[in-house]
Amino acid sequence: MTHPIRVGVGGWTYEPWRGVFYPQGLTQKKELEFASRALTSIEINGTYYSSFKPDSWMKWRDETPDGFVFSVKASRFTTNRRVLSDGAASMEIFLNQGLTLLGPKLGPINWQFMATKKFDAEDFEGFLKLLPREKDGLRLRHALEVRNASFDCQEFYDLAAKYGCAIVYAEDDEAPEWPRIDQPTADFTYARLMSSREDEPAGMTSAELDAIADRARRWAERGDVYAYFISGAKVRNPSAAVALIERLK
Repeated sequence: MTHPIRVGVGGWTYEPWRGVFYPQGLTQKKELEFASRALTSIEINGTYYSSFKPDSWMKWRDETPDGFVFSVKASRFTTNRRVLSDGAASMEIFLNQGLTLLGPKLGPINWQFMATKKFDAEDFEGFLKLLPREKDGLRLRHALEVRNASFDCQEFYDLAAKYGCAIVYAEDDEAPEWPRIDQPTADFTYARLMSSREDEPAGMTSAELDAIADRARRWAERGDVYAYFISGAKVRNPSAAVALIERLK
């Protein structure tokens, strides 16, 4: 049995996509509606920097089709701190802004940590204990994006598994020092693919996209998959996502 594989990009408002991904003349207010029908998921990035009103969450929910899923990038005010286990107040603010108004369209929350954040087992477990399993009757799924090699160890894998959190598989050719961790610590996989190139119309070669499709199929044997083309040659990311979706049909 295989599970759903959802593929998308980070955000949906990006001027260079107009006339490349978005049809010429499409109004900005129609961009999410268009993107959510070409892709199967989008990672909301703006939540890393600020919070949004409940009306925004309901608008995003209503503009997207059934089956579409958003992931949400958690607030930097929770993850960019010296003592992670002291972040309960900022986590509460982030979680209470209205994201559960997405209903069944709420996917995983990505908690991204800076490359300077090193693994401290005691403090990190204190942070994991703060993560709620549900809110407003919705299950919350948590993904941990770490960027320091100190996290590439069994103790971190075991902690993530203990609390049912996925470890983000992050692939960036421009940052070879970041760990590429592919461990089955949760019932879903979260991947951020950051190596698209502008000289490739689909962001990557056909062989590279085939390899990603094969990896995604293997991930889907163990749970749902959320894969996002982010950073890299950002102008090419929607094309890469569409090409991957076609390969997975």
